[in-house]
Amino acid sequence: MPTVDVVNQSREKVGTINLDDRLFAADINKPLIHEAVVMQRASMRQGTAATKTRGMVSGGGKKPWRQKGTGRARAGSTRSPIWRGGGTVFGPNPRDYSYSFPRKKYRAALRGVLTAKVKDGSVLVLDRLELGDAKTKQMVTILKALEATERTIIVAPEIDEKLSRAVRNIPSVKVVSVQGLNVYDLICARRVLIPQGALSKLQEVWS
Repeated sequence: MPTVDVVNQSREKVGTINLDDRLFAADINKPLIHEAVVMQRASMRQGTAATKTRGMVSGGGKKPWRQKGTGRARAGSTRSPIWRGGGTVFGPNPRDYSYSFPRKKYRAALRGVLTAKVKDGSVLVLDRLELGDAKTKQMVTILKALEATERTIIVAPEIDEKLSRAVRNIPSVKVVSVQGLNVYDLICARRVLIPQGALSKLQEVWS
């Protein structure tokens, strides 16, 4: 059973806590984690790339020259794909790149990433995370004390308006709810901050 220190907002140790084996001592299946990341990134694609076929390009209604007698190749439209300014053949069209992923596989991948983050010391368990006001300056001070100034993810029991406003203008910090926790955000994060209030819910939802 993994044991980690519990710290306050000044990164002073205030205790220790035992983490759930099912969530923080799981198998680290790298190919499975890769599958989950590919799935998430595919789902994030806009899929708005589009081209026009010859039927969509404006113009070209008139036959450029007569069929016979000119010595040139026959042509019926200036918007043929072989003409400059013509349509595109087999070009991209708007599409949805997302696809389904078995829930059990995704949960196993997420548990593997959490286990890896605990092993490399990236996870910090806080006794609490409290802000007097929804001020970015105050949040920056706390993050500096916690040495969490680069690519940090804060796992909250639920999305808190005050916390969200405080980190909104800090590009390297992201707040996610326990339910919204995902493999891609965890992979990208160098530091994972988990208040004790969120830890019990995290173990309940994802174990």
